[in-house]
Amino acid sequence: MNTHVDIEIVSAASGPLLVPELAALLIDVVEHDASIGFLAPLGMDAARRYWQGVVEELTHGNLRMWVARVNGLVVGTVQLDPCPRANGRNRAEVCKLMVHSGSRGQGIASLLMAALEGCARKLDRGLLYLDTEAGSPAEKLYQSLGYTRVGTVPDYAAKPDGTLIATAYYYKQLIDRSLSPMPGGTV
Repeated sequence: MNTHVDIEIVSAASGPLLVPELAALLIDVVEHDASIGFLAPLGMDAARRYWQGVVEELTHGNLRMWVARVNGLVVGTVQLDPCPRANGRNRAEVCKLMVHSGSRGQGIASLLMAALEGCARKLDRGLLYLDTEAGSPAEKLYQSLGYTRVGTVPDYAAKPDGTLIATAYYYKQLIDRSLSPMPGGTV
């Protein structure tokens, strides 16, 4: 990677300022065929509403989010959603990893995931899980980062053009709990 990348945690205070850049990022990844929960064409208003909802979740203190910046511009993002239930305090979901089409292949996704995993460890979330488009380049990324593929569900989600595709599920154990209790539990 030849470009300097800054990874920043997004706070409830800084989030609203990022909505326009995040909306543009979301539109770019949808336009470049990312199966990330949206259909094309994705308008700026819909993209902004999505990010405003995410920023609202940041104010409740559970959701965590990072952005990657190159030359001051947001080129990537990822979210960590810790399970709030008492029996799930050992896990968290990796959500909405995206990198701008013009910034892919530079290690930005790996840097975002490293920040996310470091936070998950600090939060004592030893199990991360995620879903992604089966057969997509994202699968190779997650495998290279040590995630284990559990399986696929056919016709689970739609690509931006509406075509149904299979979704692959992955997990990664950050903390071996075979000899230790779940957070808040006893042995």
